[in-house]
Amino acid sequence: MAFIIGAAFSILSGYIGMKVSVNSNIRTASAARNNLNDAFKTSFRGGALSGIAVSTLSLVGLFIVVFVYNICFGADDESLKSTLRLVVGYAFGASFAALFAQLGGGIYTKAADVGADLVGKVEAGIPEDDPRNPAVIADLVGDNVGDCAGRGADIFESTAAEIIGSMVIGTAVVATGMSTNWVFLPLVLMAFGLIASLVGILIVRLKDDNADVCGSLNVGYYLTIALNLVFLGITTYMLLSPETDSWLNFFGAGVVGIALGLAIVYITQYYTGDHKPVKGIAAASQTGAATNVIEGISIGMESTVLPVVCIVIAIISTYLLGFSAAPTVDDQMIYGFYGTAIGTIAMLASSAFILAEDTFGPITDNGGGIAEMSNQPEEVRNRTDKLDSAGNTTKALTKGYAMASAALAAFLLFASIAEVIADVKNVNEGLFPGDAGYHTITEIFNINIGDPLIFVGALVGAVLVFFFASLAIRAVSKAAGEMIEEVRRQFREKKGIMEGTEEPDYASCVDIATRGALRAMVVPALLPILVPIAFGLIYKFALSGMDGFENIAYTGVLALVIGGTIVGILMANFLNNGGGAWDNAKKYIEEGNYGGKKSPAHAAAVVGDTIGDPFKDTAGPSIHVLVKLLSTICLVMAVLFV
Repeated sequence: MAFIIGAAFSILSGYIGMKVSVNSNIRTASAARNNLNDAFKTSFRGGALSGIAVSTLSLVGLFIVVFVYNICFGADDESLKSTLRLVVGYAFGASFAALFAQLGGGIYTKAADVGADLVGKVEAGIPEDDPRNPAVIADLVGDNVGDCAGRGADIFESTAAEIIGSMVIGTAVVATGMSTNWVFLPLVLMAFGLIASLVGILIVRLKDDNADVCGSLNVGYYLTIALNLVFLGITTYMLLSPETDSWLNFFGAGVVGIALGLAIVYITQYYTGDHKPVKGIAAASQTGAATNVIEGISIGMESTVLPVVCIVIAIISTYLLGFSAAPTVDDQMIYGFYGTAIGTIAMLASSAFILAEDTFGPITDNGGGIAEMSNQPEEVRNRTDKLDSAGNTTKALTKGYAMASAALAAFLLFASIAEVIADVKNVNEGLFPGDAGYHTITEIFNINIGDPLIFVGALVGAVLVFFFASLAIRAVSKAAGEMIEEVRRQFREKKGIMEGTEEPDYASCVDIATRGALRAMVVPALLPILVPIAFGLIYKFALSGMDGFENIAYTGVLALVIGGTIVGILMANFLNNGGGAWDNAKKYIEEGNYGGKKSPAHAAAVVGDTIGDPFKDTAGPSIHVLVKLLSTICLVMAVLFV
């Protein structure tokens, strides 16, 4: 039941995001005829509706599942632990649906985008979103499918998985003698975060056509996190202070999580906005496509450093804050993980505002496309271009935010897996707290990293990310190749298209993108489910019967999760920021720099942008879901590996 509800609500989240975008983009194009602020408010509040709806659905779905299971099993502490073990299926369902939505949507949108750009802009020399381009409708539809449906399901899945992981850790804290307040604190924080995001959304506006769009969005974000800090302090004090004097430690852990979210926002804006890295790629375009690509790859690699440093500091800080709050030495590790859980939830509390910024991107992109296709005046297109440029940065920002949340979620779910494994071992052996040989999370984490079999597990997890990314990018390449041939065929056989006397066959391009996405997403979507299960079962039945290898199945799977998480975080960051930087370097040239549109530098930048498309909109975002799905599937299937 939990799996079905999680999958259904995740799909519904994607549908809402896509529906809102479709209804908002034409209104944005119309509002741009008045002024920039009207267009901005229309597009951003359309995105806000999606963000609020997705965050609300995540909480409502979780409430339904917990409520039903509580009726079935009771509401005492032991029954709550059993309930949460089953509720994990909700996160698995959400993750499973999110991977299909993100991967399929990414393949669809980038197959259309690459075909439209290479043939339309580079070969035919027509503007972006020109109605003479046969792939233009598929391109505009793809913006909704990939960026709205896919990202909505992604953020839904992040919220669900991290709340459940935090609640599982909370049950371990309850076992040390604390109340169930510790279990439900993450839910309360997310609910207050929804209110804070709503207030932040309502105050965002532009003064005039020269206003800084990203700066105005930042004002709303700052208010959101300020309110979250207030709610965090009140909530931790009210729920935790009656039982511990160390509630300030967990407030501090939440502050660290919020600071991490803010740091990721700034770092992403630096690498993908109108700053030195993007301008460097634009400058490199003057000497051709090769130097543009080389510079973009180097920027993408460099952009992994600062986010990882911030994540490292956040994990260590939140863990030590929780660790030092433990009442006894034996409880230090579980309290440390709970500190990390509160930091993760505090960062995710702003997810509704972040998702509003993300959905704002495709709405403005499609609004600009509609303005171009309806032959609006140049000033209207300039307004939509300004919003579109900001939208590219906010989309990259959301991917950075999702990457950081995936890192913290994986660490959190990793601890939850260990807690579930310890519980299963105790149940199998009939052990209770205080009994000799009672298994704890500390024992489960006693992994020998020098063991070759453990190293193999980490290696399998690492290569899984590379193989997944290769399948995703190759799927775009194959579908885009078919799209390019179809667009070329239409230009070749229908001479009236370029003169405007004959209408292109838009439906055939939409069909190519749809078929390509449906065919190509099945195998990579099944990899993160089948590989860890198969790996764990092989270790269990082939090795666990041998002396000294009794625990090799679950320790090997934990190593696989670690390897996949570490490589996935780095790979996703490289792909997201590299692709975003290429995209905005192209837009920087289109503003009139280095020769402007139709210059050799612009042609080189289009090539770089086209390479970056499957990086930032297909493989990168899908890896976020992959990382969380690896942890979630192992959490659900942990009983198989004991």
